[in-house]
Amino acid sequence: MNIAWKEMKKNKAKFTILGSIIFLVSFLTFIISGLSNGLSQDNAALIKDLPDGQFYMNADANETYNLSKIDVDIQADILKKQKDAMAFSIQMGFVNDTEDKQHSVAFVTSTDSKLFKSVGKGEVILDRSMEDDGIKVGDILTNNQFNGEFKVTGFVDQQKYSHAPVAFINMDDYKEIYRAQEMQLIFIPGTEKVQDVSGLQSFSNKDFLNTIPSYNAEQMSLNMIVWFLVVISGMLFAIFFYMMNVQKIGLYGILKALGVKTSRLFGMMWYQMIVITVTALVLSVALSQGFATIAPEGMPFSLTLETTIQLSIIFLIIGFIGATLSGLQIKKVEPLQAIQQGEV
Repeated sequence: MNIAWKEMKKNKAKFTILGSIIFLVSFLTFIISGLSNGLSQDNAALIKDLPDGQFYMNADANETYNLSKIDVDIQADILKKQKDAMAFSIQMGFVNDTEDKQHSVAFVTSTDSKLFKSVGKGEVILDRSMEDDGIKVGDILTNNQFNGEFKVTGFVDQQKYSHAPVAFINMDDYKEIYRAQEMQLIFIPGTEKVQDVSGLQSFSNKDFLNTIPSYNAEQMSLNMIVWFLVVISGMLFAIFFYMMNVQKIGLYGILKALGVKTSRLFGMMWYQMIVITVTALVLSVALSQGFATIAPEGMPFSLTLETTIQLSIIFLIIGFIGATLSGLQIKKVEPLQAIQQGEV
């Protein structure tokens, strides 16, 4: 490893350029991943924060919860058999504040459950982001399709759906607004084995999220960008070390003639790859975490420790693969021929 370190010191410019590129690519990847996670929470925190379980909607709804209507008798039977189960509905709408200003919300109502807030008639519990719009506990809100008024009784943290703050309302108030008697969905938490229910289609948490059009399209686009950047980093390592190895054919020939094993030559290359990658990752992680503190208010950015570790490991693996593929030519080096062709 001493030889590898000396080479890096001798060719500072080359290795600095590679390290800078890897830093920029990894930094951009962390930023986009943080935005992806943030948008994911902003789009479906209401669903993502639920425990693992099974969602059920009408089989004739074509996997579209808005079209789903759970039969009242089927709902009553499931809720009777499954004590922790709940039926709920989600509809996009709006509320008017005291200044008659409209605010987009996602109305949510459910049967009695510890998973969602219990709300009395004429009351509403809002996502805390509504406080930024000047709404306070005790304020009176209205809806054009509702004859009564909503009194704000509290706020909850991180309850968003389709990029709109959630508004928990009473079931009777919900039915009056949307003229609907049936619930759209049933959720049974902690269900390991899927229970077949006649007329209903079941979904895991992940599968149900993918039925939300905006969520699926948004996450797919951002994840493709992240993986594209990861692949680019691997290609950069492969191209860089390939060019370096071509220039060092003569050196490898002399080292092999002196008895240096091929595995040790690979070890030198891997050592250089690890030093460059780890240094770049440390800087990019530090800056991406710092970005979270200076990001504009309201920007959905969430880069968790788990995601950071996963991406860092992936970068190391990709770097290892790229460097190894570029170094396969080392195995083919014949000492005498290499010395004649290359220059030390």
